[in-house]
Amino acid sequence: MSTIEDNKIIARQWFKLISEHRIEEICKMTDPNWKMHGGPPNLSSGPDGVRELFEIIGPIAQTWTVEDIIAEGDKVVVRLTNTCIQESFFGIPGRGRRQIFTAMFIHWIVNGKIVETWRNADDLGRVFQLGGRIEPVQ
Repeated sequence: MSTIEDNKIIARQWFKLISEHRIEEICKMTDPNWKMHGGPPNLSSGPDGVRELFEIIGPIAQTWTVEDIIAEGDKVVVRLTNTCIQESFFGIPGRGRRQIFTAMFIHWIVNGKIVETWRNADDLGRVFQLGGRIEPVQ
């Protein structure tokens, strides 16, 4: 059984590996039944879902910076800042623009594996950084 400190290390490592685009190492940390909430819909479970997630994200250079990490029991909450350049986001071309946004993740970690992930990120802020606009329906 993992301790709270072990779980914090696992959660921190998850984002380090994402920044380094080390997908297969992330898959090794992922439970076969892993699920993500707040990300793209209909991802497969487990490592296949992780691979699909990176396929959907597409080419990206990103760095996740952990701002806070709080854990209790088998849940770890991580507040982060992401700095990235992505080819496109929600269909809006990236045009080489650097985006900076905040996000919070909750990981449920059991026996050293991430079983479930909840994501809440400032996706609207990213859209605006890329020049997207909201227009009222007429």
